[in-house]
Amino acid sequence: MTSTLHEAPAGAVAAPASAAPRLPLARLRRLFLEVVRFGVVGGSGVAVNLVVFNLLLHGLGRAPMTATVLASCVAMGTNYLGFRFYAYRDRASRTKRQIALFFVFSGIGVLMESLLFYAAYHGAGLNGPFGSNIAKAQSIVLASAFRFLVYRTWVFQHRGQHGAALDDVGHDVRRP
Repeated sequence: MTSTLHEAPAGAVAAPASAAPRLPLARLRRLFLEVVRFGVVGGSGVAVNLVVFNLLLHGLGRAPMTATVLASCVAMGTNYLGFRFYAYRDRASRTKRQIALFFVFSGIGVLMESLLFYAAYHGAGLNGPFGSNIAKAQSIVLASAFRFLVYRTWVFQHRGQHGAALDDVGHDVRRP
């Protein structure tokens, strides 16, 4: 009997028809859960950020830029603990490299957040108690998109048996 293009070669085991669609669904589910965990930690970080910001700016009368930078730095510290022990607890163990990358990228995030806050507070006139909080919240949201991408890609990587960075389905991300 001759084989046609539609038949499997002799000795090949056919995969169940339902196996192919499950991979993307499993990947989407993992990504969804990751976004939810990131949101829980990020949401608590936003709360810390806004409480410290308002305390410094409106309670203690600090300058707006001082208040935003200090509040962002306090939130950065609490976020590291949340990401390390909750959102990305299944990823690589804590290393000096991981900690350094987290604080480097978080520092870039604080810089982005501060520049966005400055533009909204001074440039767009979003000052005063209500306006300053709108400016702060907008700057946090925009900088958080950057943070999500870099934390999941470079800081809290999946690790394989030999320390290779792996994607959601176990492929080495360093290979083309």
